[in-house]
Amino acid sequence: MMTALPRLSLAALSLAALALAGCSESNQAQQGAPPPPTVTVAHPTTRTVTDYDEYVGRFAAVDLVRVYARVSGYLEKINFTDGQVVKQGDLLFSIDKRPFQVAHDQAEANLQRAQAELDFAQSDLQRAQTLIDDKTSNAISKQAYDQRLQSERTARAGVAAAQAALQAAQLDLDFTDLRSPVTGRIGDRQVSVGNLVTGGSGGTNTNTLLATIVSLDPIYFQFTYDEASYLRYQRMSKELGDKGQSIPVKLGLIDEKGFTHEGVLDFVDNQISEDTGTIRGRATFSNPDAVFTPGMFGRIQVPSSAPREAVLVPDVAIGTEQTRKFVYVLQPGDKPQAPQMKYVTLGRAYEGQRAVTGVTKDDLVVVNGLMRIRPGAQVVGKLEAPAAPAPAAAPAAAPTGTADAAKTPPLESPAAAPPATPSTTPSAN
Repeated sequence: MMTALPRLSLAALSLAALALAGCSESNQAQQGAPPPPTVTVAHPTTRTVTDYDEYVGRFAAVDLVRVYARVSGYLEKINFTDGQVVKQGDLLFSIDKRPFQVAHDQAEANLQRAQAELDFAQSDLQRAQTLIDDKTSNAISKQAYDQRLQSERTARAGVAAAQAALQAAQLDLDFTDLRSPVTGRIGDRQVSVGNLVTGGSGGTNTNTLLATIVSLDPIYFQFTYDEASYLRYQRMSKELGDKGQSIPVKLGLIDEKGFTHEGVLDFVDNQISEDTGTIRGRATFSNPDAVFTPGMFGRIQVPSSAPREAVLVPDVAIGTEQTRKFVYVLQPGDKPQAPQMKYVTLGRAYEGQRAVTGVTKDDLVVVNGLMRIRPGAQVVGKLEAPAAPAPAAAPAAAPTGTADAAKTPPLESPAAAPPATPSTTPSAN
């Protein structure tokens, strides 16, 4: 009797537990399954875009002039402040003129003497000519006439030599004033007042360097790019019917995020460097505020394709499956449905959106809520309000090169692989 009581108690407890479990399952069935998650969908945008390549280069002056002394003498005056902007024709340096003025006056006097000798020789020759023409008179011989003719020619040559000497003396006198040949910014003076400077015909090896001037507006930007890019640009120019001259380009400084300065690519070198395998390009930019300085680094954008229509989706809508990229697509309607995965090939980024191939502008792409999607599970799509159309813009990022080496190749589009069972890792929620 004592053993039967515990057995009866256990049986009663088991029946009670089964009854409670049945009640719980009944309550859950009455509450129903949770609703499918909601995701945001939107149609891809289309835009006319142009692909760009980026390079790093340096600014260079259109005109760079080194001012050398052209005559020897003592520096008498400096007529500028170091670093100031000078205009073409401004007086920069003055060399002591006194020795050159004396030489000029002497050359002028020699010319006057030679002219007087020529006048006398011409008069003497004219008298001899009158006598020799008189056939009835033998007052002058043929030899005497020839001597006077020679004297006249010698005097004429003397005048020409004196004129040349005077012109040389005048040049030396003018060279004592050194004026700016271009408009630009002058550097610091290399010689102080009172020093003896050397000039003459020795050139830069012997003549004294006084200052350097660089022009500022316009200004060149020089960069190099590799042979593959050169071939691509050449083919693109032929397709567009252009010779490759005056191609619009954009520039950004090292402390600027965008490319706000516009210019033109107006020169490409005529040969590829055998040492680096690159070719030099040159763009011209206006510089009215003198912001650009020769030697300064900058980044330039060069068009690498003709304008084309591209399909763009937000970067947050792109998921990753191992090495492949994909987007989720829903069918029109507000009924629950399982998203369809579409593999895409990525292009360049344009202001937060990515150019892709593999979807069309009529697809409904999931742009928000990728983390709520599970394989085989259904979701409800909520259409995102369309945004105002944006104008065509330059890419937010592009490959970068250097001014002394070949550029990094452009962003390559990942190749599509055969479909596989997805183990999704979305790139954003």
